[in-house]
Order: sequence, then structure tokens, then C-alpha cells
Amino acid sequence: MAVKVKSHQKSRPRSFGSRLIRVLRNVLLLFLAITILPVLLYSVVNPPFTPLMWIRWVESGYESSYPRSIKQWIPLEETSPHLLKAVIGAEDQKFFQHKGFDWEALEKAIQHNKTSKKTLGASTISMQTARNVFLWQSRTWLRKGLEAYYTFLIETFWSKKRILEVYVNVIEWGNGVFGCAAATEKYFHRSPKSISPIESAWLAAVLPNPRKWARPIPSKRVERRQARILKAMGGVKLPLHLQSKT
Repeated sequence: MAVKVKSHQKSRPRSFGSRLIRVLRNVLLLFLAITILPVLLYSVVNPPFTPLMWIRWVESGYESSYPRSIKQWIPLEETSPHLLKAVIGAEDQKFFQHKGFDWEALEKAIQHNKTSKKTLGASTISMQTARNVFLWQSRTWLRKGLEAYYTFLIETFWSKKRILEVYVNVIEWGNGVFGCAAATEKYFHRSPKSISPIESAWLAAVLPNPRKWARPIPSKRVERRQARILKAMGGVKLPLHLQSKT
């Protein structure tokens, strides 16, 4: 009967290249886990706060009265269609058509910024939502790259309705004012469900620079934006389930 003799040869150590690939694979899996899981969670759970809220709190000198969480969440069906049309008309008129990026607007912005000192942006509502919920505000290439990545994720795992609902509930609308509930209460003493088209257009008009533009007496610039947004609202078509409360 033949007896098998065990080999005492030591296995060859892994090469540096294979170890590096293994480390990179594990890092990639970890990155995907810590980025995708919050996106999946917020597809069904409302974000309790945003990084910008805490950044503003630090900038305020840790003011105890400064908001660090979203106090009231308003479902999209309980938000005035006027407000929804206003923010879409002002910030992203192709919101329901694109997949997170308005490539035509981006190309125009690049060409404009090459020859003008006044920078033109091309952020969609999806991009702004990704930035506000998951990132910081500084204009670095790292942040822009992550913004594009998170925009792809929320467009993949969230519905357009969810993106728009999160947007109007977390966006900064003034110094210490976050979300449509806080904004309509502060500026008009009413709920987001009952504000008028003119009020909605004003709220959308101040979005590019809310901490400076949201003043009791609006500047000429804000008034011009408000008038343009009022006109643009007529061309915004909401899904049927969001049109019933006009």
C-alpha cells in the first residue's frame, strides 16, 4: 500500500503586487460600503441634519440657538406646488428629464466662464441635494468629484420625488434657516402648503446666496430674479400626484 508523504515545502509568499491589489480591493469595498449605505438609508429615512448645518454652527461661534438638526420635515404632497415649480424653474428646469447632470447647461457654463469674470454654475437639484446631504461646500476638485459620485448614487437609488423632497427640506434658506418649513415660517408666518406664487418665487430667487439675499426689503437683483422665476413657473410641469393641491 502506497503511503503519501506530505510535502514540507513552504508556500511561496505573496508578491507585493498581489498584496497591493488585495489592499486596494478592500479599500474600495470599504469606500463603497460607507458611501452607498447612507444613500440607501436616506432613501427611506429623512436626514436628521446636514454637514452644512454643523459647519454654520461652528462658524457662528457655537451659538446655542443655531439649528443643528431639521426640526420639521414636510412631505412633498404637503408642499405648495407653487414652491416646487419655483425652485425647479429657478434651479433646474430639466429636473424631471435628466439623470442628475444637465450636460448642455454644463457646457454653456464652461464656455461662459472661460471669457467672463462672473462665474456661471450648472448644478442641478440632484447635485445640490447630494452636496448638502453628504458633503461640504468648498469648491475643491475632491468635493466636486465626490458630488458627481453621490449624484449618481441618489439618481440610481432614489426617485425624483425623493430627491426633490429632500432638497426642499434641507436646503439653506437664510442665516440659520434650513428647509422649507423654517423658511416659510420665518419669512411669511405660514406653512409651505399655503404660500403664494409670488412668495414662492421670492424664496427661489434668494437660493443662490440666501444669507445675503434673504432680506425684508429685497434688492433689485432679487426682484429681477423673482420676476423671471414667476414667468418660468408657467412652463414647469409637475407629476400629476403633485398637481392636485394648486
